[in-house]
Amino acid sequence: MRNFVWGFIIGLILIPVAAAVYFGGGFAPAAVNDPPFPLEQLVAGTALHAKISRNAPKRELSSFTTPNIVDGADVYRHHCVGCHGLPDMQRNRPEPKMYPPPPQLFTPDGYVTDDPVGVTFWKVKNGIRMTGMPSFQNVLTDQQRWDVAALLATADKLPPEALQTLKQPLFPPPPPSSAKPTAPSGAKPKVHHPAS
Repeated sequence: MRNFVWGFIIGLILIPVAAAVYFGGGFAPAAVNDPPFPLEQLVAGTALHAKISRNAPKRELSSFTTPNIVDGADVYRHHCVGCHGLPDMQRNRPEPKMYPPPPQLFTPDGYVTDDPVGVTFWKVKNGIRMTGMPSFQNVLTDQQRWDVAALLATADKLPPEALQTLKQPLFPPPPPSSAKPTAPSGAKPKVHHPAS
């Protein structure tokens, strides 16, 4: 019994010391390209799913109209495309790597169409710690967050109007400008001389 007690006490001391050396000594993975630290995905994933299950609001997808989904497409174009992509989007250039990589929400591997709409709403509103997903609580209204959530819940069967909105260029080309007026031939350009 005495050996067990001493072993228990030594274990209580060694575990925090080993953790301090691991994290404080620069051994823990911190770079995007590093493998996850032991149990990272289990701990982070379990905490995230439990938090969402407890706090995500409930709303039926059938309560959204096509105009809501189209509005969601417009919000998505302005706030989400850079990380989460578009339907049929071809990525032809290297992009910065994120860990974990953001899901491409218009691909079969990235669809969130099986998630309740309230789960996606919660993620858009609150963001997700230890990922690149920011909180849009102070950026979007509740209605905009719901509209984006409805859009993503229908990502595999988008209404044509929403698809058309997503395909619009984010920065349309500027209108053709008229030719700049030129000085009449023979006129000398004015030169400004600073006061002495």
